[in-house]
Amino acid sequence: MELKDKIVSSYVAFENNLNTNSAIHDIRTKALENFEKLGFPTKKLEAWKYTSLNSVLKEDYSIFPNKDVAVELADVKKYFIHDIDTYKVVFIDGKYSSFLSATTHDTIDVCLMSSALSKPKYKAIIENYFNKVAKQDNLTSLNTAFATEGAYIHIPKNVEVEKPIQIINFTTGSEAATMLQPRNLIVVDENAHVQIIERHQSLTSNAVLTNAVTEIYAGRNSTVDVYKIQNDKINASLVDNTYINQKSNSVASVHTFSFGGNITRNNLNFYQNGEHIDSILKGITIIEGKQHVDHHTLVHHIEPNCESHQDYKGIFDDRSTGVFNGKVIVNKEAQKTNAYQQNNNVLVSDKATINAKPQLEIFADDVKCSHGCTIGQLDNDALFYMQQRGIPQKEGKALLMFAFANTVLESVKIPEVKSRITKLIANKLGVQIGFDL
Repeated sequence: MELKDKIVSSYVAFENNLNTNSAIHDIRTKALENFEKLGFPTKKLEAWKYTSLNSVLKEDYSIFPNKDVAVELADVKKYFIHDIDTYKVVFIDGKYSSFLSATTHDTIDVCLMSSALSKPKYKAIIENYFNKVAKQDNLTSLNTAFATEGAYIHIPKNVEVEKPIQIINFTTGSEAATMLQPRNLIVVDENAHVQIIERHQSLTSNAVLTNAVTEIYAGRNSTVDVYKIQNDKINASLVDNTYINQKSNSVASVHTFSFGGNITRNNLNFYQNGEHIDSILKGITIIEGKQHVDHHTLVHHIEPNCESHQDYKGIFDDRSTGVFNGKVIVNKEAQKTNAYQQNNNVLVSDKATINAKPQLEIFADDVKCSHGCTIGQLDNDALFYMQQRGIPQKEGKALLMFAFANTVLESVKIPEVKSRITKLIANKLGVQIGFDL
């Protein structure tokens, strides 16, 4: 049985454990019908032209992992940003781990989607925000149909969260192949501020496919910073769908660090519904072997006097492949827009590939929009200069690539995250860091 048919046929059993009288049930049913009609994306779709899921979809995935596996903190501590105090929402094989988590209902709500979807106290937020900004394409519809668990975060008006919030999904390999579909909802009210760190991590050599959806709502004058750390095992594939709805004077930033995994697809969508909004999208990709990373970004400028800044850098070795498709849409009403987009790539190997497609759709006439893309190899003159000063060629190449990638880190606001990513970059490139982080 193909995976699509297996998923559709399993919905009846899934439905039996749910409240079929709720409004969420209607949303799930419509989403399943949409997925049944669309199926999994193929390379025939323009948006998936350079990314094939065929090899991933051949696995016989367990859709509802039901084995409870104990995970000790000592075994997974290295995957946390443990240098600072944080709230933590941790899942093991899609199930909440109270032992590894540290949540709160005091002043702010950092808790579970399962609670938010079922308890009356969350009804107003769910009705106003759940599934409102997410685009119902193939995989988002699939996630919506089976959405039961994930992180629910609500930051009330005028609250600056005192410490970052980590959302971590661990997979233990209790099944031969596991499919997970976490669903996160993050609502940040007017004049509030929050920092989110997100990670998906396999603890096994078994196959894992994660189809994640996150909806973020940034209210007026709010600030939302999101850091996605993607450094998974080679057996793990991830499709990460993130949708952000911004109101006037808000600032939302997403930094995506893609270093590991089999196939990684990041769908990042910003919608600017107000004036004086700033959207920041930055990413670093460093991969090797036959790894594949695909960044698909969208910034939709709907109203005037807004800005967006995109800066993605990639380093590709061996037979690895990368994709960058960055789209900026400027509505006719969105005058005085300032949109910047840059994508720079280094191909370390002659067999590595990058497909880049920057797109601007501008319907306003008083705007400042730019985009640029470079694909090349390391600067031989700079490498020769370093060799002349006693730095061996191998170390010289690594240092040049480290400097190339490291500039994206300048806008990371959490020092401990910057330190962790700097070390990951150095390890990937074989650079010895000679200073205290």
